[in-house]
Amino acid sequence: MAGRTVTLRGEPQTVEGPEIRIGDAAPEFKAQASDMSDLTLASGAGKVRIIASVPSLDTPVCDKETRRFNELAAQIPSVEILTISVDLPMAQKRWCGAAGIEKVRCASDHRDVDFGRKYGVLIRGGKLDRFLARAVFVIDKNNKVVHAEYVPEIAQEPNYDAALAAARKAAGA
Repeated sequence: MAGRTVTLRGEPQTVEGPEIRIGDAAPEFKAQASDMSDLTLASGAGKVRIIASVPSLDTPVCDKETRRFNELAAQIPSVEILTISVDLPMAQKRWCGAAGIEKVRCASDHRDVDFGRKYGVLIRGGKLDRFLARAVFVIDKNNKVVHAEYVPEIAQEPNYDAALAAARKAAGA
């Protein structure tokens, strides 16, 4: 669905793709892991997953968010946490090493923005063209979406408590 918007410090940014809702089947996607292998929804089959999309790990809010999810991962070890951006896989690997990120997996959507298109987070036009908007999805073991948050202002953090609660409930933790 074209025409949805988010803002960056109040400036509207057009977002392309469908709006994923609670109860939807999670769309399959293909991204690239930091080791350059393909990473897909099926890669986490049978697990509860928190998938966060961010514009770039090299920005203050994305850095803070990914570090926070890395801390939260210790509270729910049975849940896989994935951060997706359009940063190159090598840059993600470097950033994760420098930041001490060990529990969150990062994936790059740089090739063809498949995740961005299918999850409705692909920004089109303006200075953030081809970046991903900030959003958090929780996917249960059966690939159903149990939480979806499109953060309306890119410079704001998501609702960690809501994502964590949905993940815990889906994992039975």
